[in-house]
Amino acid sequence: MTLADRAAELRRLHTDDELLQVVNVWDVIGATVVADLPQTRAIATASHSIAATFGYPDGEHMPRDLMLDMAGRIARAVEVPVTADLEAGYGDAGETIRRAIGEGIAGANLEDQLRPFAESVAAVEAAVGAADAEGVPFALNARTDAFIRGAERPRDERLADAIERGRAYLDAGATCVFVPGNFGDDVIAELVDGIGHRRVSLIGLSDVPPPDRLEELGVARVSYGPNTQRVSLGALQDLAAMLYSGGVLPPGIRPLN
Repeated sequence: MTLADRAAELRRLHTDDELLQVVNVWDVIGATVVADLPQTRAIATASHSIAATFGYPDGEHMPRDLMLDMAGRIARAVEVPVTADLEAGYGDAGETIRRAIGEGIAGANLEDQLRPFAESVAAVEAAVGAADAEGVPFALNARTDAFIRGAERPRDERLADAIERGRAYLDAGATCVFVPGNFGDDVIAELVDGIGHRRVSLIGLSDVPPPDRLEELGVARVSYGPNTQRVSLGALQDLAAMLYSGGVLPPGIRPLN
């Protein structure tokens, strides 16, 4: 399957009647373990988790070359489409997407960091234009931080901003609109109504409904961000504490690596 084929399939998965669940990974072995599951239709990287792996804080502190290299290694290790979290595009959204395509990546998150409206739309246009120039039907998951960066604003104002930005990003060629936040049915229903059926992407947090309910609400995609790595690190720390306290390795360890 060519990269164009994988990208087209990833775009199709966003508009399919079935909710697209993508489990976030941060390295090659984790990607292959997840890809081995028959339920896996696509994989997402987590920028926060990859940055932590290399000792960097989240937020474009990690060199772009290093982020793209790891995302490319993941993409080349699995058969399913890979969508990469590329933060805000590292100062040049078009060039970052062009290079991501060169690494075999079929889609990406691109966050607006609640920058000025026109600047944010221009970044989406640059990303889409770069993919078009490469001849790849890239699946761009355009993220708006209207909720997570605008906590001091009234709820209705944040909601209206997310919808306005989301519609503009779709008009600029984005496949889907990612609105991270810890909210329930009411806000999700309004986002779907305002942005579009199967056009809203969410992160699975404590107050966000389970996948079957998200599918009923018309959500396109759910991912899990750095929380998959946090669960793994918690298990590692718990194991180490148990061993230090006199325990032994548990039976039935699967040789997944």
